[in-house]
This record gives sequence, structure tokens and C-alpha cells, in this order.
Amino acid sequence: MADEKPEKCEPVEPWDEVPPELANIFVIQRHDASRLHWDLRLSMDGVLKSWAVPKEPPATKGPRRLAIMVDDHDLSYHDFEGVIEGGKYGAGRVEMWDRGTYEMLDRKDEKMVFRLKGDRLNGKYVLLRFKKAGENNWLFFKAE
Repeated sequence: MADEKPEKCEPVEPWDEVPPELANIFVIQRHDASRLHWDLRLSMDGVLKSWAVPKEPPATKGPRRLAIMVDDHDLSYHDFEGVIEGGKYGAGRVEMWDRGTYEMLDRKDEKMVFRLKGDRLNGKYVLLRFKKAGENNWLFFKAE
């Protein structure tokens, strides 16, 4: 269990060289903070691109979930589980909910399509920017 993480998630510098075992990974951490949510993280561009998903991520086609883009996280955060002390940014319990690899099928500024191969989630998923709801708001759903 890796409990040594920064107090606040500051913007991070991308890793110059990404170890092969961290390339194309995804993790979803169940984060019981001030509000329960799931943190979706995809390793991209030398960082973990991150979205907070207020409801459990969809395992079947149909449900659409709000996904709020948050600060990038350092790649070392990929295996974090533990308790963030009260009074610190993100205070609460963080548990690994799913992990695996992904294949990016299409990536544009407004839409990402990727195939997840995880313990819980498998298949083609989409992140679609939902600007009407706010600049950082996306929809996350299973496409097939």
C-alpha cells in the first residue's frame, strides 16, 4: 500500500520516459471523500489524465455518467490505496476499484474512444466533452 502522496495534487510535469509497465494503463479508484466518487485515470502524455465520476462507472451499454476532468496526476499515483488524512486535499479513503490496460482507438479534443481491458470494465468506452454543462464536464459511457 503506497500512502506517501502529495497533500494537494499540483499540476505535474509529464514523465520524459514512461516505463513500459505504465504505458496504456488505466485505473479507477473509489474515493470516499466529502462526496463518494470514482477517479478514472488513463496514462497519457506521461501523466495520468483524470476524471472524477460521481456515480459508479457503467459496466453495460446504456448508462451515461458525468465525468469531471480534474488535474493530471503523477504516474506514480497508479497504485495508490489508503487514507488521505483529514484536512488534506482529497481527504478520505481511496480503494482500487478497477485496473488494467487500454487501447486508444480515437483521440480528439472533444472525444476519446478506447477499449478497456480491466478486472471489472471491458469493452469499448467513450469520453465525450459536454461543454453545455461546463468546460471540464464530459460524458463517460460504454459504447459496446
